[in-house]
Amino acid sequence: MKLNKYTYMVGLALAALTTACEDQDTEITSVDYDRLFAPIGVEARVINKTDVRLTWTPASGVTGYNIELFANDSLTFVGSPVSTYSVDVDENPYVITALEGETKYSARLQAICEDASMTSKWSGVYFKTDAEQLFKALGENDLTATSVILSWTAGRNATEIILQPGNIKHTVTSAEVAAGQATIEGLTPETQYTATLKNGEKTCGEITFETLIDLGGATAVYPEDDFAQVIADAEDGAVLALFPGTYQSIADDGTQNKIVLNKSIEFKAVRPNDRPIINACFQIKEGANSVSLKQVILDGTGSDGAQTFDYKSGTAFKALILEDCEVKNYTKGLYYLNIAAAVDEITINNCLIHDIVCDGGDLMDSRKGAIKVLTISNSTFYNTCKGRDFVRYDDAASSFADISAPQIIIDHCTIDGVTSESNSRRLFYVRYAGNVITFTNNIVSNTIGNFSNQSKTNVPTFKGNNYFNAAGLNTAGGSGLFIDETGTTYDPGYKDAANGDFSLSHEELIYNKVGDPRWF
Repeated sequence: MKLNKYTYMVGLALAALTTACEDQDTEITSVDYDRLFAPIGVEARVINKTDVRLTWTPASGVTGYNIELFANDSLTFVGSPVSTYSVDVDENPYVITALEGETKYSARLQAICEDASMTSKWSGVYFKTDAEQLFKALGENDLTATSVILSWTAGRNATEIILQPGNIKHTVTSAEVAAGQATIEGLTPETQYTATLKNGEKTCGEITFETLIDLGGATAVYPEDDFAQVIADAEDGAVLALFPGTYQSIADDGTQNKIVLNKSIEFKAVRPNDRPIINACFQIKEGANSVSLKQVILDGTGSDGAQTFDYKSGTAFKALILEDCEVKNYTKGLYYLNIAAAVDEITINNCLIHDIVCDGGDLMDSRKGAIKVLTISNSTFYNTCKGRDFVRYDDAASSFADISAPQIIIDHCTIDGVTSESNSRRLFYVRYAGNVITFTNNIVSNTIGNFSNQSKTNVPTFKGNNYFNAAGLNTAGGSGLFIDETGTTYDPGYKDAANGDFSLSHEELIYNKVGDPRWF
């Protein structure tokens, strides 16, 4: 019986095989299914704090989609949806707006055909919206040295405002809710605070500000003062609080003088919304151990062609710091270190630097000196150093035994049109031995230059950069010795680059926070 049983089974297998072989000559040209396939590649991306952008992979045979939104982060989709949407096949991506802030949601999609005779199974995705931003920008009269007036959308409910540092808590009254405004007092002068607007457990606004300077600890300076004489008379370590207006030093023959700095000194705006303009070039000499400028405009109009800052003494300096400044209209460059001097740090943060010709010098130019750490962050450069190098750092290592690995850090900057007149010009003309370069989260656009054609320039650490119309920086075969193969090539879609507005329109760059944060 066993033998007969197995013989019968083998016979069936052979019959099936024969039938399969006989059918192989029949070409299969299409396959029809009685249902649509569920959407694939579904992605949710939160934009504008409380909107979500849904995308998915298009499929043939689909004429539309059903979307259901649930107020939870569970892909089991329990309960009723809070919203439903009928979406045309061409509405991909699809944006759902005005959701609750700091809320977990899930969404699911179902493909449908024209007559709804066939539908797919559901595909889901979950996400969490960001905190709302109800705070309004601060006005000119909203800040003092010890207080701030915070405003938000009138009538929108809020329960508390929390300020850090100090964990300062202010309970919002019903009158303040109706007005959309609250005054917080007892703050510390010249302190950066972050205020968080809360509605119960949810955050519905956040803003960062800095209280104004307390003139009790600074020297008040006015445009009608003899600016050069005020500086000459200042003590070492003085803080000069500049009221709005233009400051310059004019010689007897009507030409503009260079202003000598031979002591540590700070220049600060009294009113950041009405910034003082310093119309001068500075010579940094022995004694000016630390020079700091904050929230001022440096304008080289009428200057004699020098750099903004020119080191003139061979000594050791601690720092040159530009914080939240605008620098424009200089002929040669930003700084010049053509003497055997060492600088611990040069820091440029949150600055706008533009219309610097660089005629006879490079933008940031060190030839005989040494800078331990050069940091450039959250800043925008445009219409500047078109025919010269962005950062020049010649090899003076033999004169500075204690500076063996100088660092150059450039992060979250927007750099447009530099080194744009010659493909032999470089972003990094760096020859100082042991240099360490980090170049991250930057947008570089509209240049024909290269990163470097110098063998002593070490390859930077690259991450998160975008290059547009800048093939010499990320395309093989250019005039440079290396490129950034990791960067993207999106068109930033600047709002009005010709007039200095580099606001981004490309969603990927905004989402990934590439370039100077002021333009996100």
